[in-house]
Amino acid sequence: MKIINKSDLKSLRRSVDQGTEEQRKSVQDIIAQVKTRGDEAVKEYTERFDQASLETFKVSKEEFEQAYASLDGAFVQILQEAADNIRAFHEKQKTTSWFDSSEDGTLLGQKITPIDAAGVYVPGGTAAYPSSVFMNVIPAQVAGVERVVMVTPPGKDGKVPDGVLLAAQILGVEDVFKVGGAQAIAALAYGTETIPSVDKITGPGNVFVALAKREVFGDVDIDMIAGPSEIAILADETARAEEIAADLLSQAEHDARSSSVLVTTSERLAKAVEKEVQSQLDSLPRADIARKSVEDYGMIALCETWAEAVDTINEIAPEHLEIVSEDPFQELGKIKHAGAIFLGPYSSEPVGDYFAGPNHVLPTNGTARFSSPLNVDDFVKKSSVISYSRQALETNVDKIARFARLEGLEAHARAVETRKERWK
Repeated sequence: MKIINKSDLKSLRRSVDQGTEEQRKSVQDIIAQVKTRGDEAVKEYTERFDQASLETFKVSKEEFEQAYASLDGAFVQILQEAADNIRAFHEKQKTTSWFDSSEDGTLLGQKITPIDAAGVYVPGGTAAYPSSVFMNVIPAQVAGVERVVMVTPPGKDGKVPDGVLLAAQILGVEDVFKVGGAQAIAALAYGTETIPSVDKITGPGNVFVALAKREVFGDVDIDMIAGPSEIAILADETARAEEIAADLLSQAEHDARSSSVLVTTSERLAKAVEKEVQSQLDSLPRADIARKSVEDYGMIALCETWAEAVDTINEIAPEHLEIVSEDPFQELGKIKHAGAIFLGPYSSEPVGDYFAGPNHVLPTNGTARFSSPLNVDDFVKKSSVISYSRQALETNVDKIARFARLEGLEAHARAVETRKERWK
C-alpha cells in the first residue's frame, strides 16, 4: 500500500464498468433471444457459458434434501442463526400505510403495497454465496413479497453449491433455477416457459449480469449497478496495525479492482499497517487477487488533523466504513456518506457481511452520497391516497382551476369546475 495525501484520493473514483461495445452487443443479443425463444435459448447459453447440459433448470426437492444432508449440523445452525439476525434487523425497517383526515372531510394518506414478485441473482463460479441469498431474499420476504424467484449459475456438473441451496431452504425459497449470466436476468425480466417473470431483480454479478440489469431496467426494477467492493477505515493511534491490515485485506481479496483505504492522523500506524499488509498477503489463499488490489487501489491517507481525516472519509463515501478510535460513537454524527458504518475494534467488516443483521448489499464507488443499502423499502410501492369532500372542493376549486390555467391546461381547470354543477 502507498501512503498518500488527500489530493491523491481522486484515483479511487472509477467509472462504473460500462463493458465493451462487444459485450453490450452480446448481452443485447442474449436478451432478445431469451425473449423470443425462452427456455430453448436459456439452455443453449447455459451449455455455452457454463458448460452444463441441463434437462430442467429448476432445483428439485431431491437436490435440496441432498444439500441439507451433506452439511454438518453445526453449519446448518450457523446459517439459521445468521438468517434470524438478518430477519430481526429488517423487521425493524417495515413501514405502514397512514391516513390523515381534516375537519373539512379531506382524507390524505399513503398506502404501502409489496411488489408481487422479486428475482434474486446469486453469483456462482468458483465460490458459493449463501450470504447473498439471505441479504436479498429476507428483506423481500419481510416486505411481504409473495413470490421470490432465485437464479444462480450451475457448475459444469449441473449442480448448485450445497450452501446456497441450504440458505434457500432455510428461507423457504422453492423457485430456484440453475441459470446464470445475462440469460438469467433476461429470463427473470421477461419469463420463459419454466422461469416466471418478476417485477424487480436484485443481486450482484459479473459485467454481463450488470449490463443485462441495465438493459432490462424500465421493464423491471433493479437494485443497483454495483462496482467493486470497498472499505475505508478511519483510525487513530489506538488502533492495532495487525487488525487494520486484516480488515483492509478482507475486501482486497474480493476482486483485483476492490479498494482498501486507511485514513489516519498517526504516522506510526500508517507505517505499521503498510508493513503488516505485505506480511499478511504472503499467507492468503487469494494472494494474487489481493496483492493486485492493494497495489492498484490500496492507499493510506495520512492527514494532519482529525477533522481533515473525517472530511476525507466523507469525500470517499465508502461502501464499508470502519471507525477505530478512542471514542468511535463520538465520530458517528460527523459521517455523512457511507453505506455501512462499523464502530469500534470488535466490529470487523465481515461481522456485517455474514452475521450481525444489516444488509451487505451496499452502494459503491461514491454512490453512498445519494443511495442506501438494500432494504425492505426496496420491495414495496407507496401509493398516494386522496379523498376530497364536497366542502373541501368548494373551498379550493377556483384555486385549483386558476393554477391549471396558469400552466395552460384548460381541461384540468374544467375537470374540477364541472363539479360545481353538483351544488347548484
